Amino acid sequence: MKVSLTKSGSVINLAILAILFGLLGCKNSLTDAENISSNSRPNIILIIADDAGWNDVGYHGSEIKTPNIDSLAINGIQLNHFYAYPTCSPSRASLLTGIPASRMGIVAPISGKSEISLADTIHTLPKVLKGEGYVTALLGKWHLGLRPESGPGAYGFDYSYGFLHGQIDQYAHTYKNGDSSWHENGSFIDEEGHVTDLLGKAAMKYIQQKSADSIPFFLQLAYSAPHIPLQEPEKWKEMYRDVILDSSRLDYAAAMTHMDHSIGEILKVIGETGIADNTIIIFMSDNGAQESWYPNTQYNGKYGPNATLGSNYPFRGFKMSNYEGGIRVPAIVYWKNKLSPGTNNNYISVIDIMPSILNVAGTNKNVPYVEGRNMWNAIAENKNTNDFIYVRGHLQESIIKNSWKLIRTRYLNDSSELELYNLEKDPEESDEKFVDEPELVSELQKLLQDQFKQDAEEVNVGLEN
Repeated sequence: MKVSLTKSGSVINLAILAILFGLLGCKNSLTDAENISSNSRPNIILIIADDAGWNDVGYHGSEIKTPNIDSLAINGIQLNHFYAYPTCSPSRASLLTGIPASRMGIVAPISGKSEISLADTIHTLPKVLKGEGYVTALLGKWHLGLRPESGPGAYGFDYSYGFLHGQIDQYAHTYKNGDSSWHENGSFIDEEGHVTDLLGKAAMKYIQQKSADSIPFFLQLAYSAPHIPLQEPEKWKEMYRDVILDSSRLDYAAAMTHMDHSIGEILKVIGETGIADNTIIIFMSDNGAQESWYPNTQYNGKYGPNATLGSNYPFRGFKMSNYEGGIRVPAIVYWKNKLSPGTNNNYISVIDIMPSILNVAGTNKNVPYVEGRNMWNAIAENKNTNDFIYVRGHLQESIIKNSWKLIRTRYLNDSSELELYNLEKDPEESDEKFVDEPELVSELQKLLQDQFKQDAEEVNVGLEN
């Protein structure tokens, strides 16, 4: 399936895809869930950290304090092999559609004054949930259309509040080039306060209101933390003064702990409103941690540089790469008294979120075609499942199958480079096996090429492999 991208009308041309939606059912059955009545459907809260690395959460052994995220991990299911994209816009597009972002021409962050956005004809997770009686909201980062008319409201969110762009001044609420970004329901607004605090307060208010209405809700809470610029109050830094000597890493840790505190306040409200037993909480990062930040003209030079930001230890690579550090991210599913705590080692992709949520929401309608898999039973019952995961960034792409990972790196003026790793034996990707496994390389290379050919034409122009 190919989807072409154009800037005409400021949308991606998805006419062919729209026709397919009308002709095809969902690739994976979404009728595995019990027949759930509308008044017993679970609330779903999806919390997304921005650029949080594998070693930036306490439960992975980090020096950073994240007690509330750790509590979700200890009492929930840790997704030990959860894969996002190497940058944020592709992850968010895939999450909301169940379709690889590269099919829609999105392989890198939507930035600057770009008019690219998702097509408003596409069926998204919130749109489908609305058809099932849910109310929907997005609080925080959007990054899938930089104009209000291509914001969350165009894609199924009843309520939206936060910022449209990819990064934001935590107090001025502007993009790196000075553009307005802070909005409510598509209208730009002026407001005082740190982004983390404002989003936390908005989430608590929304949960209190919707729990009183007794209507199932889907809340996507997308923090800006710990993305640069780092502008943390002293209260979040002081606990690290004698622990972290690197000032950039200290500021980053403060951003993570500030966000964790906000999540803790939200968990308190969930308990106080009596909806904990009927609320699924999913936590994830949109990609691996960024290594450093050396801005030139951003924010008129007020912030940075940051020589040390996140940590993806023990994995190789950072944000923007297809090595494990760039795409394997912290992820948790928690449902009080419904899911047994533990670690799930299934290989799960961000494109699997949509069909999995729709399954647990009890939908049995003929939903739009998605390529993601319904992984709910594999998560809830820790059942083993095998399939491949395809991830394409703007510099590399990878295919993962049966614990083997093939990475292809493309160069403008040179031949592509292939690398092969066994992720079970070598999760650090230090022992390259390309020469040792020629038959496996051939199989995975064919699979990778087949996926590559299905991507949008404009991102494949001039690329033979």
